[in-house]
Amino acid sequence: MILLHKSITILLNLIELLIIVRIIFSFLNIHGDNIITRFVYELTEPVLGTARELLAKTGINTGMLDFSPLLAILFLRLIYTIASRILL
Repeated sequence: MILLHKSITILLNLIELLIIVRIIFSFLNIHGDNIITRFVYELTEPVLGTARELLAKTGINTGMLDFSPLLAILFLRLIYTIASRILL
């Protein structure tokens, strides 16, 4: 059980880090076809796409700001908390 908990922790931390890297890419306007940006976008898009759809379904108009990374990180932390309580 402890190994599973550590594995989940590492995975969720990695996804959070990649979301933060993607935020930095968007601030720096890095949208290339290089392998690093493709890697980050392909690993984070399932999580961020789901968060964007959820925001769209609630009808929240955020204008130019994209709050999907914040929502995705909050959900990842929620998943971590639930998994920690179940596994430990």
